[in-house]
Amino acid sequence: MASAAEQLAANINLAAFAKAEDLKKRIWFTLGALLIYRLGTYIPIPGIDPVELGRLVQQQSTGILGWINGLAGGALGRMAIFALNIMPYITASIIVQLMTTVSPHLEQLKKEGEQGRKQINQYTRYGTVILAALQAYGIAVGLEGSGTVVIEPGMFFRATTVITLTGGTIFLMWLGEQITARGIGNGISLIIFSGIVAQLPSALASTLELGRQGVLSTYIIIGVIVMAIAVIAFIVFMERAQRRLIVQYPKRQMGNKVFQGDTSHLPLKLNTAGVIPPIFASSLLLLPITVANFSAGQGPEWLTDITALLGPGQPLFLTFYVALILFFAFFYTAIVFNPQDTADNLKRYGGFIPGIRPGERTAQYIDYVLTRITVVGALYLALVCLLPEILRTQVAVPFYFGGTSLLIVVSVTMDTVAQIQSHLLAHQYEGLVKKAKLRGARR
Repeated sequence: MASAAEQLAANINLAAFAKAEDLKKRIWFTLGALLIYRLGTYIPIPGIDPVELGRLVQQQSTGILGWINGLAGGALGRMAIFALNIMPYITASIIVQLMTTVSPHLEQLKKEGEQGRKQINQYTRYGTVILAALQAYGIAVGLEGSGTVVIEPGMFFRATTVITLTGGTIFLMWLGEQITARGIGNGISLIIFSGIVAQLPSALASTLELGRQGVLSTYIIIGVIVMAIAVIAFIVFMERAQRRLIVQYPKRQMGNKVFQGDTSHLPLKLNTAGVIPPIFASSLLLLPITVANFSAGQGPEWLTDITALLGPGQPLFLTFYVALILFFAFFYTAIVFNPQDTADNLKRYGGFIPGIRPGERTAQYIDYVLTRITVVGALYLALVCLLPEILRTQVAVPFYFGGTSLLIVVSVTMDTVAQIQSHLLAHQYEGLVKKAKLRGARR
């Protein structure tokens, strides 16, 4: 028999949505914030020749510039004020989270609850400013060394570029936090999501145009579309997959009342880390490109060779990409899920896993199961992110719809829809409570 929550979820319709005023305000706020972000991707930084910039982007459309531009929603190709997107903030988050495992001070802050979390977020913001300034300076030097893209090269152009791009990243960081607090979904993820989705119509149109001109065969285009649909279905299946550990609660007495034993389950998601590993891996792979841009093509030869080998589709890039995804899948899972705390909570409330002694043995068993399913989840992430990259380089399809982009789009969509349903359920519960109080008052 369906539970009360399942019955309410089945009754969610447009009428319930129309009555949820708070939910509508949150959705409108989110859409307005994302609209501001998209408008910012069309405001160029000063001192750039748009014709020469378009020529440079056209030449590098299949290289590292095109790859970064796809994640930035086209802002890098237009050299807009949001060209760095939110990637410096993500990189700073990686560094701070890595430091929490080796720094006693940060580890202590992590245990202090809300106050400690605010302090860690402050350190992340400081790191974002530093990384954004370094990447912005690297872009400025790289543009000056790429020909006639910069109208008047010099320190003034570099200072202007650093201030503009760093300010754009800081604004996006603030905008993402506002979406998370006052809107629907995770603000940082939605900003990346909107940038990817904004590129899809033009990329699809250009691919179909190449098919009309005969550059790409019809079978290749149909195969890519079918593969994208199959990968989306596979992602949805894997993201919803979970291992349920049976938890039993014995009969207990509280005062004069006797509570019967109950059986529940502890859900362990197959992919606990979500889209974090691919995003972290992508942002870390941008660091060598930033360092190479400082030399403006005049650095040592070995640096140029490494930059070329780390281009999308290259064997070294794919190797590092998979290795970083596997590492962050385990690392982030270890951060967000603590088997010892879960075992202690079960023991505190009298719950136990059948056949497993409560306490330390339960923590070891949960860690064992979590490690095994994380192996499957990490391989799934690597496969989804690697297969489209290989296909794109082998078939030479200019339609960028890589595994990372596809994973982000599907996962963020599922998370946002789940949050909307949660708000609708909460609204229906509030309505039921109000009706019950009114009936009680009349009686």
